Amino acid sequence: MTTTTPVEERGQTVLSERAVERIATMALTEVDGVGGAARRVLGIAVDGEDLDRDAQVTARVRGDEITLQARLSVAYPAPVTATTEAARLHLVRRVGELTGRTVSRVDITITALHSDISARRRVQ
Repeated sequence: MTTTTPVEERGQTVLSERAVERIATMALTEVDGVGGAARRVLGIAVDGEDLDRDAQVTARVRGDEITLQARLSVAYPAPVTATTEAARLHLVRRVGELTGRTVSRVDITITALHSDISARRRVQ
């Protein structure tokens, strides 16, 4: 005879904040027009803020609730408000889907706008 242990007695799953940060960072790569932010040490940028870099995400996990703070750049001339709202909605959906937790808040800081300078330059 096989018995199955009830779900509430199987143990606890702990989701680290670092794991959530990695999930959120990868989710942001799925959003068009969103790029990376420079890592900072004592407020000083230590690398570039290119579109092909990863965004910087900080996560807080409290029980079944997650809050995120993201630092990212946006491709110009994409509308900043629409791009950040798309990023926010995508983070709520994807991080929630992949973690099984509720994302209650997403704060976004835009660190740079990137334009395609080579496309604007012309020989006169």
